[in-house]
Amino acid sequence: MKRAFTNILSANVDNTARFYQELLGMSRHFESDWFVILTHTGCPDLEFGILSRENAIVPADIRMPPAGVMLTFVVEDVEVIFTKAKALEATIIEPPTNTPYGQRRILLQDPDGTVVDVSSLMAEN
Repeated sequence: MKRAFTNILSANVDNTARFYQELLGMSRHFESDWFVILTHTGCPDLEFGILSRENAIVPADIRMPPAGVMLTFVVEDVEVIFTKAKALEATIIEPPTNTPYGQRRILLQDPDGTVVDVSSLMAEN
């Protein structure tokens, strides 16, 4: 394998790309009017694609809003992301919560309804 990345479908590619840029500090690696690839300096092998759900390459029967998918991003401090998410007026599904597996996470939705899990390691006592 030479390359692998995730694409999510969006009703407004530019808006959704800006959301992830502002929330997680990602940058546009490639962009067109129907497709954007985001990357992050802290995770150089990650490529995250945002694809217009109305583009001809997307089969009509899969153009509906997302369901059954949860994207996970691990960050240094989930509280910082929570503050950014509120400023972006993201739909918060679950505020920062400690998990039994040693992480603190927030669950939210991006502008297209994709569920996003942003987590960080819990501070040790």
